[in-house]
Amino acid sequence: MKRTLMAGGPGGIPVEVERRRVRRLNLRVRSDGTAHLSVPLRTSLETAQRFLDDHEDWLRARIDCREKRAAEPEDGFVPLWGKLVSLPEGTSADELYRRELAARLPDAISRMEEAVGAHASGWQLRAMSTRWGSCTPKTGRIRINVRLAAYPPSCLEYVVAHELTHLLEPSHNARFHDLLARAYPHEKRARAILRTSPRDACVP
Repeated sequence: MKRTLMAGGPGGIPVEVERRRVRRLNLRVRSDGTAHLSVPLRTSLETAQRFLDDHEDWLRARIDCREKRAAEPEDGFVPLWGKLVSLPEGTSADELYRRELAARLPDAISRMEEAVGAHASGWQLRAMSTRWGSCTPKTGRIRINVRLAAYPPSCLEYVVAHELTHLLEPSHNARFHDLLARAYPHEKRARAILRTSPRDACVP
């Protein structure tokens, strides 16, 4: 059975925890940037949580390193909205992504707020290394990772819909997934794309 725990507590790094026939706890960062912890069958969730909290700094460093490598230009080209483009001279990939996302986000917000039936009190753009988006349901504020601009536009729509849905349902329970599926039926497809590297998600 798989569970999701947060390394570092609420607001930390989401980690998929899975009980398996292993001798010791094994924490790794997958190629898609998600974190996974294998634990012995009889290990309690409390023990797994303590292990994750103790390894939060290591986990953040590994994920941040991967994100930075993904954003680095190769031969002067970077992925942008699902295509490889030439990086303007004197501009970093994150600067380009922030500018592009700022221009495209308002339209995505307008469409997804109508689809979800929720309205955020404010939006922030951040270069995050552990999440595509996050929200604070109590204040209604949502943060979006600027590096989403490396992926096809559908991924931005999915993350915006995902975070808006958390304003209606803070947890990832059945109600949350039902609400999100109604607002954004292509959730699985978008999630699959986000599990790949930005360059692998590019179309010719």
